[in-house]
Amino acid sequence: MITAYSSSCKSVEIRDLSQPASFPKDVVWIDMIEPTREEELYIEKVLGIEVPTRDDLKDIEPSARLYVESDAVFMTASLVWKADTDAPTLTDVAFILAGDRLVTIRYAHPKSFALFIAALHRLPENWRSGAALLAKLLETIVDRTAEILEISVSRIDILSIHVFGDRAKKVRKPSNYLEEKLRDIAGYHRMISKLRDSLGSLSRLLTFFHTIPAIQQDHEAKELCRTISRDIQSLSEHASFVAANITFLLDASLGLINIEQNSIIKIFSIASVVFLPPTLVASVYGMNFQVMPELAWTAGYPFSLALMVISAVIPFFFFRWKGWL
Repeated sequence: MITAYSSSCKSVEIRDLSQPASFPKDVVWIDMIEPTREEELYIEKVLGIEVPTRDDLKDIEPSARLYVESDAVFMTASLVWKADTDAPTLTDVAFILAGDRLVTIRYAHPKSFALFIAALHRLPENWRSGAALLAKLLETIVDRTAEILEISVSRIDILSIHVFGDRAKKVRKPSNYLEEKLRDIAGYHRMISKLRDSLGSLSRLLTFFHTIPAIQQDHEAKELCRTISRDIQSLSEHASFVAANITFLLDASLGLINIEQNSIIKIFSIASVVFLPPTLVASVYGMNFQVMPELAWTAGYPFSLALMVISAVIPFFFFRWKGWL
């Protein structure tokens, strides 16, 4: 699908691909969403450039993601998509500056694009050129990334409280409680990893974008790019700090699981030691010898029971005195 936005912020969906000459002249932004091969060829005829395909966007080489060809600037960045779900992922988006027009090629629907389109009519007229629109779009993308990071941090804080619990409340938790929290920690680790990858690609794009003549000649756009670059650097540092906290939370959860398992093993070990003396007494009196003085003793049975109880109670209180129980 091809959606064209004019300098007056009006949008029109391009359906007729037979006549490139009929393409609106006042278009400043061409948004291509999951374009077909016919739509790619149509835009190539309109702009006189070679439009990168979906496979081209997946190339990780910097020379294939940031380059200038036929007086057009080609840039590709990885954006976080499906951040509100349990399976966030990265989607590659191409940004092309062809003359005074901006072309975006995407195969997903990041929320930042919807936010930018909704606020497009509020842009001043001097910000409605291709390069200026791209600068504003990148600002929206970075703001959305910051929002995702902020939401993730607040949820990680809540998860941390759930893992360590409230010391004032002695609430019994299910046996697999911490195992379930490990899955949540893994999900947040995946999210932060995607955010760091996205911020890294945006940082490289901004560095390249800042050097093109269209930005160098526009003082306001140039200052905006500098501000966005500083924001990306701050977000990257914060994401690294959050990643370290997640690693600590993961190690702490594994440590708590080990403590619980060791406590269970300790209980069984102490129980075996406590019941060992009574077992010894019962074994002695369970031997089948003909000459055993206690066999004819009237108080022999209660004596053996009392001896087994005492032999179990003494180790129990000894362990309590040592603080092992």
